[in-house]
Amino acid sequence: MDLAFLSALNSERDARRAVVLVTDVASGRQRLVREAEVDGDPLRDVLRDHLRRGRSGIVEVGSDNLFLTVQVPPVRVLVVGAVHISQALAPMARGLDLDVTILDPRTAFATPERFPDIPLLAEWPDAAIPRLGLDRYTALVALTHDPKIDDPALVSALRAECFYIGALGSRKTHARRMDRLTSEGFSAADIARIHAPIGLDVGAVSPAEIALSILAEIVATLRQERRRGP
Repeated sequence: MDLAFLSALNSERDARRAVVLVTDVASGRQRLVREAEVDGDPLRDVLRDHLRRGRSGIVEVGSDNLFLTVQVPPVRVLVVGAVHISQALAPMARGLDLDVTILDPRTAFATPERFPDIPLLAEWPDAAIPRLGLDRYTALVALTHDPKIDDPALVSALRAECFYIGALGSRKTHARRMDRLTSEGFSAADIARIHAPIGLDVGAVSPAEIALSILAEIVATLRQERRRGP
C-alpha cells in the first residue's frame, strides 16, 4: 500500500470518519474514497452498500475486480448516569462490541467498584463532552433523571450528529424536557430525535430489562442508519 494512502486511512480513523480504499485487483491501482465523497463517486451504490454493512470484500464492476477495504469507526455509547440501569447496560454493550463510557459527576455513583473495567468519568457533561467529542457513530443515553446533568448532554447530542439519542423518563418528564430544550432554541423536529421514553417497548420492569430495551433500540437504530447509508 502507498504510504500516502496509509497515512490518509490513519487520519480518517483518528477523526472517526468512514473511508473506503478501492484497489483494482489486476493492476494494483488504488484510490481512496472518503465518506463525504461517496455520493459523487461513480461507484456510489456499491460503496454505500459496503459502508452500510461495514464490510470489506471483492466486487465486480464491468470487467474489473475491485477489492474494497472498508474502514468504519467503532460505535460508541456514552451513558450519562452511573445508575443501576447503567450497571446492567455496560457489560451487555461490551458484549455487542460497543465502546461504552459512563459519565456522571456524582462521585458517590461513579465508582470503579460499581463499574469494573468500564471507562468512567466523574465529570459534568458540559466539561467532558467537548473533550470526548460526539459524532454520527455515537449513541448518547441520558439516565440520571436530573436536568442539571442530562440536559447539557442532550443539548450537545442534538447539536452533533449522534445516530441515537435516548433519555429516561415518563411522558410527563419528557414534556417538561421538551419545554426546556425549546427554550434553548431547538425545534420540534430537533427534539423528536430523542427517544423518550427510552428503549423499545418490551414491558421492561427491572434495570436489566430496561438496559436490554435500550440496547435493542440502539442496535435497531444503528442498523436502520446503516441501511439508509451515509
